[in-house]
Amino acid sequence: MFMDKISELIKTMHGNPSNVKFSDLCKVCEYYFGKARQEGTSHRIYKTPWLGDPRVNIQDSKGKAKAYQVRQVLKAIDKLKK
Repeated sequence: MFMDKISELIKTMHGNPSNVKFSDLCKVCEYYFGKARQEGTSHRIYKTPWLGDPRVNIQDSKGKAKAYQVRQVLKAIDKLKK
């Protein structure tokens, strides 16, 4: 059931990355990348399993996620699935 919720959130993120709740983006990131390395500020940083720039950084902007960061998360998820 939880995966259905995550799948629905990802579908919504693809459809409109500029209208995603920060809390929803956090749920997706925690599902795919685990617990955030940093939280408690306006930023959350999640570790990814590849070399280079092995992190996803997201930022709360008045309860919403920034659209470019939503697209970065979607790109990272696609990279994980390959």
